[in-house]
This record gives sequence, C-alpha cells and structure tokens, in this order.
Amino acid sequence: MASVTSLSASVHQRLADALAAALPEAAAADPLLRRSDRADFQANGILALAKRAGTQPRELAERVLAAVDAPGLLADVEVSGPGFLNITVSDRAITENLAARAADPEGRLGVPFAEHPGITVIDYAQPNVAKEMHVGHLRSAVIGDAVVRMLEFTGETVVRRHHIGDWGTQFGMLIQYLVEHPHELDHKAPEAGGATGEEAMSNLDRLYKAARRLFDTDEEFKVRARRKVVDLQAGDPETLALWQKFVDESKLYFQSVFHKLDMEIHDADVVGESGYNSMLAETCRLLEESGVAVRSEGALCVFFDDIKGPDGKPVPLIVQKSDGGYGYAATDLSAVRDRVFALKANTLLYVVDARQALHFRMVFETARRAGWLNDDVSAVQLAFGTVLGKDGKPFKTRAGETVRLEDLLDEAIERATAVVREKNNEKVALSEDEIVTNGAHIGVGAVKYADLSTSAGRDYKFDLDQMVSLNGDTSVYIQYAYARIRSILRLSGDARSAAHPELALAAPERALGLHVDRFAETVAEAAAEFAPHKLAAYLYQLASLFTTFYAECQVLSEANPPEVVENRLFLCDTTARTLHQGMALLGIRTPDRL
Repeated sequence: MASVTSLSASVHQRLADALAAALPEAAAADPLLRRSDRADFQANGILALAKRAGTQPRELAERVLAAVDAPGLLADVEVSGPGFLNITVSDRAITENLAARAADPEGRLGVPFAEHPGITVIDYAQPNVAKEMHVGHLRSAVIGDAVVRMLEFTGETVVRRHHIGDWGTQFGMLIQYLVEHPHELDHKAPEAGGATGEEAMSNLDRLYKAARRLFDTDEEFKVRARRKVVDLQAGDPETLALWQKFVDESKLYFQSVFHKLDMEIHDADVVGESGYNSMLAETCRLLEESGVAVRSEGALCVFFDDIKGPDGKPVPLIVQKSDGGYGYAATDLSAVRDRVFALKANTLLYVVDARQALHFRMVFETARRAGWLNDDVSAVQLAFGTVLGKDGKPFKTRAGETVRLEDLLDEAIERATAVVREKNNEKVALSEDEIVTNGAHIGVGAVKYADLSTSAGRDYKFDLDQMVSLNGDTSVYIQYAYARIRSILRLSGDARSAAHPELALAAPERALGLHVDRFAETVAEAAAEFAPHKLAAYLYQLASLFTTFYAECQVLSEANPPEVVENRLFLCDTTARTLHQGMALLGIRTPDRL
C-alpha cells in the first residue's frame, strides 16, 4: 500500500521548496512547521534563517510567500508578526486526504510501515511463580501490550518475552513441602473440568503459607528445604518435575488474569529465569576472560566509576556470588546474549519499574563493555512509575496490603457495568448479555486507559470514580463517542456516505478533518518513542472534536442538501474507523452500542 502523505508533510515540503527558491543557500532548511490557533499551521523557521543570511525576517518571509507553489493545497498564506507564516489549507485538500485514507485497501487508514523495521524483543508482564499478581504488575503488562501492538502495526518484528520469576531459593521450601505433602496440588486438568485460574492460585497460596510456616518453625524442615535447592540447581529430575508443577499451576493462574485484562499471552513467549540457567556459567566466563568482570572478595563483579554508595565506595554489579551462586545480573546478562545472538534483535526493550533503573543501567553498560550491545543493537528500559491511591501514596488495601490485580479488575468491571446499565434505555435496548460484555470492555478499558494516558515514567492516581466517568479524559468518553457515531450510521439506513471535496467545510468539520489526518504521524511517533500516552492524547482530542462537530453540524437533517449529508456521514465513518483502530492499538475495545 502506498502511504497517504499527511497534510502537514505536504505543507512542510512546499514551504521547504519555497525557502530554497527564496534563499538558495538555505537549501534543505527546516521551515519549523507547527499547528497554530491563528491558522491551520505556522512556519517559524524564517526568523533564524534571516538572521544567518543577514536579511530582514519579514522581507525573507515575503520572498518565501511569493515562491510558494501549492495550487489546490493551500487556501491562504500570510506573513505575520516579525516574520512568521500563517498557513491555511484548502477545504478540498482536507476532504481529499481523508478520502485517500478511507480508501486504503488494507484498512490501515494510510498509516505507513516504518522505513527501516527491525527486530525488537520486548520484556514485559513479568509475574512470579506461586505468587498472586498485584497492582504492581499492572503497568508492565498494559504498557508492554500497547507498545507491542503499535510496533507490530508499523511493521516491526516483535518478539515477546515474559521473564517470569520461576527460580530461586524459595522453590526449595515449596518443593520439599510438596514432597512431604504430595497431594496438595493434585486436581484435574482444566480441560477436564478441573481447577480454574483462581482455584489454582488459591491452591498455591495455601501451599506457600503452609510451607512458610513450617520453614520458619521447624529447623529440620529448613535444612531439608535448603538441600532441595541444591537438588533443583543440579537438575535432579524428580525435583524438576515437582518444580514444573508449580510453574504449570501458576501459568494457569496467569492466563486467567491476563484473559481478564483482555491480553493474549502465549506459552512460547514465557521464558522465565530458569530459561537461562544453562547460559549462566558461560556468561560469567566470557565476562571474566574479557576483563569486563573481576573477582572481588570471591565474587565476580563489574565496577563503574560513577556508581558509588553513600560511603563513597564503588557499588558493583555482582554477577556471581562468593559462594558460587548466581543472582539476577547473571540471568539478565544471559538474557541479553540470547536476545542479541539467538533472536537477532536490534532493540531490547524492558518495560520494568523505574525503581530498577540502576540495576538495568549497570546490566546494559556491562553488556556494552562485553560487545553484546553496540551501535547496531540497543537496550532501553521503558521505566514506569507507581500506581498511587487517592491519598497520593502507593495503592494499598485498607489493611495496608498490596491490592490483588484480580480484585482491582473485578471492581472496575462492576462499576462500569453499573454505568452501562444505568445509561441503558428503550432507545439503546441492550440485552443483559450485552450489558455484561460491554461492562467488562469498559471497566478493563478504563483501567488500561488511565495507565496509558499517563506518561510511563510518571506516577498516577488510581481513581475508579474518575476512570469510569463519561466526562473528562477517560476511555469511557472515547468509547461513547465511537458508539454515538455507530448509532448515527445505523440511523442513516441506506444513506450514502461519500466524500465531496467541492464542498466548503464548517469550522468544526475542518478541525475534525485536520485531526483525523494526523493519525498516521501520531501512530508513527508513539511507536518510535514507545509512548502510548501520545496516542491516547490524540484519541481523546479526536473524540472531543467529534463531540463539537456533532453539537454544531447536524448530520442527518432533512434541511441539508444530499451531498452535505453524504460528506458528514463520510466524516463520521472515517472518524469512527480512526477511533476504533487507535483504541485497538492501546488494547481497548470499542463497543458498537452503549
């Protein structure tokens, strides 16, 4: 598919050509085109160019104005202030560009594929085996899923990796308890009507608490449990088989939570800490032999000149402990090797809590020193902030415990379902099944959007009352705008929807059309910067502009000539398709009827 050149790109090119004609020595100069409140665009680059050329800005602006050649594209260009250019595009250009996007045979609305797509391995949604998922797991999953969707839509090859916590000393305790209580996890497989994800987690939670009690009170059990850790690390088949039970049970639970989040997690993409065990010794050998890591008090360490503790002493990255054990650094560095050399990644993206920034900074720098990362292969931590309660403190239950992710989602769905039921009337006439389904889509969408509409690095307050509100910057506001358009299109019956470039556009039509035209460049920018909040902001503004258009421009009025009705239906349809596609890239559903 040939991509559709956006209006801003077309205007930018025409102004750059005019600049080169008016000031040949400024060939390839950037006119610095920006959106404007005074016109559609404003070009601000002439002032700096005039200064370098030793000429008056307004004089240069007049010369550029005379050199502009854009019949059909521009309705008006005027010199403003000390030398700005205010640019207004023609109504015809707006409608024709939207028509080209709507006619995209692949349904991409003219969004181009990236010029140089590569391979990105994205590490996100990383729960821990035998532990419940809590609110702290929300952001990695939601942000990661949206980034995956945006990157894939722009043509990037994406390899998902869910680096689950499935290894470590706690498993010695759990496995030994299971050895001594072999029937604790026995039940039918889910396809045979066995345990649900919730029941699986209940079993694991009960077993974990019982094992912990025994570990803390029975010294002989503690000794046996520690011995079992050695068996696990040595690859003892029986021990590994019991460990696998915990992993399988946990995956059943993970899948149930991710399903509720309306996310797909494939088993092949779940490569936890255990997946890199066979690489750990080799990773340490390579680092030590290359001199990147050195022995210090028996441990294998990497030191950094600019990383010191409060006492002024260097804080190293410990790759191997003095007792021979491996920590997170060895696993993460082995994962880098696997992702670079086996998966052939160009970009390694880690959607991980900002509090782990120092760890990943040291891991990435170590990998660079080892030559595993270079100018052709980069690693980026997409660090995210904390989910806060209304009091501005980390989100906890009233008892001070971490909020279970399932509880949070259930409450959001319950609140949203109540809103859908309250708004249901004879005109909409949703069935009970539709109310329940839409309630789930709106509730989960509200949680996701609140997260995604915030820049990842910032903390945000979790306020369900605001999240499911029909007013303000919420997913519900956008979903209702989409449902309203679908209602208009249904009411139109067989009315024809067609673009009419010859028509003059009312101000709300122009504003809506110009914004729809920005969809492609917004998606490209959000994907390139791993910034779903930019797409969320675009969609909220699009819904707002449609609301203004709906209030001021009657669509199906019998007083309108047929071509006006057709053009406005075309605007509605293109807006709806843009909202639907944009929300899908955020992982949020858009029900047709609300």
